[in-house]
Amino acid sequence: MTDARSVLIVVDAANVVGSRPDGWWRDRGGAARRLLVKLARWQERLDEPREVIAVLEGAARVAVADEQEVNSHHLQVVLADGSGDDAIVGIVAEAVETNSDRPVRVVTADRGLRARVEALGAGTVGPRWLLDRIESPGER
Repeated sequence: MTDARSVLIVVDAANVVGSRPDGWWRDRGGAARRLLVKLARWQERLDEPREVIAVLEGAARVAVADEQEVNSHHLQVVLADGSGDDAIVGIVAEAVETNSDRPVRVVTADRGLRARVEALGAGTVGPRWLLDRIESPGER
């Protein structure tokens, strides 16, 4: 069980993947899968507990057969039925309602999404913040 004070990080996977022009558009599912693998490896290196929820939408949903395929104690995948932004806002709203003292951070560069989750009390960071952490050997 995750510590109630551990940071919850909600990842706008489409926004993070789309932040780099590395050809992700040719294989959205593959790009999302690579992100999930990096997130899982990062989770294994962390000293502090952090729950991470990655939200996949649209064509990227094929990265996993279902949410249970990659969900672990600290890494969860949510397959948005519709708008990924709406799913993220729902996750943040539920987290804040459950424990308003728990730090929640949303990873996205989407200004509209940032405004929506900040209004609920979440903090936001851009994709670079996450990419720097998941692509480096040490936790930061």
